[in-house]
Amino acid sequence: MDTINSPRSLTGRAGIAIALSLATGLASLGTSIANIALPELARAFAAPLPQVQAVTVAYLGSLTVCVVAAGRLADRFGTKAMLVLGLVLFASATGLCAAAPTLSVLIAARTFQGAGAAFLMTLAMAPMRQTAGEGQIGRAMGLLGTVSAIGTALGPSLGGLLIPLSGWRAIFWVQLPIATLALILAVSFLPRDACCADTKAPSLWSVMNRSLAGSLLVNVLVAGIMMTTLVVGPFYLGLGLGLTVPEVGAVMAIGPVISIVSGVPSGRLVDAWGSGRVLVIGLALLGVGALMLAIVPGVIGVAGYVLSVLVLTPGYQLFQAANNTAALSDVAKDRRGTVSGLLGLSRNIGLIAGASAMGLVFALGVGTTDVTQASASAIASGMRLTFLAAGAGAVAAFALAVFGPDRRRAEADRCQS
Repeated sequence: MDTINSPRSLTGRAGIAIALSLATGLASLGTSIANIALPELARAFAAPLPQVQAVTVAYLGSLTVCVVAAGRLADRFGTKAMLVLGLVLFASATGLCAAAPTLSVLIAARTFQGAGAAFLMTLAMAPMRQTAGEGQIGRAMGLLGTVSAIGTALGPSLGGLLIPLSGWRAIFWVQLPIATLALILAVSFLPRDACCADTKAPSLWSVMNRSLAGSLLVNVLVAGIMMTTLVVGPFYLGLGLGLTVPEVGAVMAIGPVISIVSGVPSGRLVDAWGSGRVLVIGLALLGVGALMLAIVPGVIGVAGYVLSVLVLTPGYQLFQAANNTAALSDVAKDRRGTVSGLLGLSRNIGLIAGASAMGLVFALGVGTTDVTQASASAIASGMRLTFLAAGAGAVAAFALAVFGPDRRRAEADRCQS
């Protein structure tokens, strides 16, 4: 007879799905909720943009360093134990962020929060794939994409509401009850899994082949494009178009809301059409959307920004569902944590590039690192230059996906046909 926490029981599957979804959502919320607070943090700590950006980069950098280790630890000691550890670390660091007296302490606390988020983001993918079964892998990946988008959407919207009312510290306090609920559900429903992996970490080539390496590289480029919208968007909408903080939060939430709606349908398309075809469609939409962000908002303002996001965001969800499905399609069970970690590593390298390198491109286009003092026309110039660069990255990702080695994806498509 199935126990309540068995993946085969209805209650167990629901509990597992909710626990893993909350973990994924928390990791995304931790990324996005700080971005809308960057202008407020710059004023509160009287710090220039490069210093304030460290609040975002420290989180992403720590997450990036820890994702592969999180996957290997899960393969060795079990997913449940490591996910619980990650939730405890994330919650503790979140409380420290909320109480931080200086920018330096806040940056240090965000580093620990990012380490906890590495466990949450990495360890949700493999058990969700196992629970879903072979015929519904795309839908499972689409569900994780949806809850990730929910976390991303909650960031700017909650931040836009909380910062005017309670200040920047509230964006961290609000994460604590979510982390507590996720911890309770993880302890209650996740089954204790076997610890059977070899302690010797496999090389990159022994876990995957060339097509997986291509998937990881494309993941870097796409994540960089998406992070560019989160970092540059608040400055363009607030300083370039003159929107208030709640208005910026509302506009910034449009893209993630679209992701929420399109995540599961994207996974269904992967199951029906195959990952290769869906991935190409997603990258094409992503590239068009990035180039539109460079041009259309400068012509018709907020409406142009929203229209561009309406094109870019579904493309991202299609890409995520297809790329994750292909990467995990034929990986041995005791190596799924490692491959999930590699996917997280590539994604977060892209996020760091979007937050730092593209932030520098934006400052270059504006003409100063103190963008809070720049004119609206200078902000618009920075926006245009940044998304022209992002569009070039999307073209490179498309070319790599279409013309690069892709045996794994072809094999996955044949299995799904």
